[in-house]
Amino acid sequence: MVKNLLMLGTCAGLLSGCYQANTSQTPTPTAYSTSEQQKMQAAHHWDVLAAHEARLITTTLQKHNVPLHVSGGDADTPFYNGYKNLLTSQLVTNGAIVRSTGSGSAQVSFDVNVIEHKDRDSRRKPAGSWTLLATGVVVAAHAVEHWSTPAKLLFPAAIGADIYSGNWIKDTDFEVIITTTVIDKNQIIHSSSNIYYINGGDAQHYAPQENSTSKIRVTDRG
Repeated sequence: MVKNLLMLGTCAGLLSGCYQANTSQTPTPTAYSTSEQQKMQAAHHWDVLAAHEARLITTTLQKHNVPLHVSGGDADTPFYNGYKNLLTSQLVTNGAIVRSTGSGSAQVSFDVNVIEHKDRDSRRKPAGSWTLLATGVVVAAHAVEHWSTPAKLLFPAAIGADIYSGNWIKDTDFEVIITTTVIDKNQIIHSSSNIYYINGGDAQHYAPQENSTSKIRVTDRG
């Protein structure tokens, strides 16, 4: 009797699990496969992007034999001003004909979108992070037991730091989308978008700050 009740309970539990698994009112959330995205943290990275875009544009120009004029963007920010000059230099280096005026030239421009995420889930640690940490703990424990000189305990920690510290990237809620476009006679002959992480404090390099005004209350009281 008890055996039959246990079997009945087990079957009921399995059926309820199947019911829950196949009757969701909304799609079940799932994660993307692990991917990587680079982080811009220096003007050198702007030059790397400019070199990449210059190579793409000069490849496109093999089909469209037109001179270029880099008009840049319409914002007065460090990135807009710096990237315009860097892209101009890289285009010239790659053999493109770049004019100082827009007359009779294809227009090279770029657009920047800064995104601030307000509600992001925590990101899972890279595969092997805990294993590496555990290995370091084991090595340190072994040193405590077998090494007579306390100063030698610094060596395992230093080795682990040297190996792993180069991969430390601080999490950020800010991203930037940079789109470089070439237009010739109302025809888009090149368009390329790149997405990067940026530090929150660097957002003003890419997007102009909103003008802020202070409200002052004026009364006639003495």
